[in-house]
Amino acid sequence: MEQLLEQIETYKKEIKGFAATDAKAAEEFRIKYLGTKGIVKAVMAELKNVPHEKKKEFGQVLNEFKIFAEEKFESLKSSTSSLEHPTSNIDLSLPGDPMPLGSRHPITLMRNRIVSIFQRLGFAIAEGPEIEDDWHNFTALNLHEHHPARDMQDTFYVQQNPDWLLRTHTSNVQIREMEKGKLPIRGIYPGRVYRNETVSARSHCFFHQVEGLYIDENVSFADLKQTLYFFVREMYGKDVRVRFRPSYFPFTEPSAEMDVSCFICGGVGCNICKKTGWVEILGCGMVHPQVLQNCHIDPNKYTGFAFGMGIERPAMLKYGINDIRLFSENDVRFLKQFTSAI
Repeated sequence: MEQLLEQIETYKKEIKGFAATDAKAAEEFRIKYLGTKGIVKAVMAELKNVPHEKKKEFGQVLNEFKIFAEEKFESLKSSTSSLEHPTSNIDLSLPGDPMPLGSRHPITLMRNRIVSIFQRLGFAIAEGPEIEDDWHNFTALNLHEHHPARDMQDTFYVQQNPDWLLRTHTSNVQIREMEKGKLPIRGIYPGRVYRNETVSARSHCFFHQVEGLYIDENVSFADLKQTLYFFVREMYGKDVRVRFRPSYFPFTEPSAEMDVSCFICGGVGCNICKKTGWVEILGCGMVHPQVLQNCHIDPNKYTGFAFGMGIERPAMLKYGINDIRLFSENDVRFLKQFTSAI
């Protein structure tokens, strides 16, 4: 045993003095001392010849010897690795590789911009389901059973009897908010809607809307017009021209459509404005008394106005886009043009 201890001390001196100039030399050290037929394995095998009462003491010596050899190898491996891959050629003052950043979708940018304008006027944001029942999408909005908007040419039905469908407008959120009975109501309701229409440069089978609703005592059409004038100036600038045209919607009376001068052609005429120089951006009107009654609101005490607009069309005007299909084609070349600010 004494002879074996002296041999271990000799091996330790050899290990301590071992120097490696490259990775190959470090590997040779590993094979000689730590390999399956190496010195450490051979020494550890001698434990079986040690008397039982000294196995614990001798075992600690062997374990320390093994750890000593392993630490030496790790040191050699680390030093030779730095020689193989010197850091002297790396300029640490250089900037790192740029990380490409994505951008928000133009529809999201426009939605956030529209909502933020109305929030400054005190409108609270709310959302509702895209799969809706007949009551909230049609009947409560004063669309009778045989109204043309119920036709399959306009609506995607999920099932019938009872009717469940993909909502055709975000007016369903207006009904749900009115049914809560918490008055006054001043809300803005964005979301995706679906229409069974032919896809073209001007229309799509799904698109996005933002609708607004204000119900209180003594609300007038003048309040509606001033609210929308403020919105248009904030969105398009003070020089934009605006016009209201009488219209018809079953859920408002009186009703109107609001146009702005076309930014694409400057009023000369293009495929977006149908050669008229004007683009309709929203429909609006005073909430029909029957709609108020359907939601258990007294039309003799309360009045209100509502408006709704697509998000794609204002985005097309803002960014000079002449084809609505670009929004849903996921072409990175198109999408990466937009930044996080609008």
